Amino acid sequence: MDIGKASEDYLEAMIIMEERHGFIRSVDIAEFLGVTKPSVSYATKRLREGGFISMDKAGHITLEPPGREIAERIFRRHKVLTDMLIGFGIDAETARADACKIEHDISDKTFAAILKHVEGQRS
Repeated sequence: MDIGKASEDYLEAMIIMEERHGFIRSVDIAEFLGVTKPSVSYATKRLREGGFISMDKAGHITLEPPGREIAERIFRRHKVLTDMLIGFGIDAETARADACKIEHDISDKTFAAILKHVEGQRS
C-alpha cells in the first residue's frame, strides 16, 4: 500500500509518540516533526479519511490497523537502517537522517536481505 512519504512520516511519528507518551496528540506530532499545527491538521484529516487513524473528541489520535501496520513497518525500517549505518561508523545524527531517507524508497526485497544480514550477525 503506497500512501506517500509524508503520510508515512506522520504515521511513524504517531507510533513514536504513542511509545513515548502512551497517547498521540497533534501538538506532539507537530513538535516532533518540526511542522506547523495546520500541516498536522491537514495530514491527519487525510489519514482519517483513508481509515489509517481515528481521533476522539479530545483530539487524541488512535492508529487504526492499516495505519499501525504502516507505522510499524516504517519505524522498524528506520531503527534497523539507523543501527546498520551506525555500525558502518556513521555518526548517529547522520545515520538517523539518512535512514529516514532510505526507509521510504528501499524495496521489500532489499530490506529483507538487510534484515537477514543484520540478524545473521547477531547470532
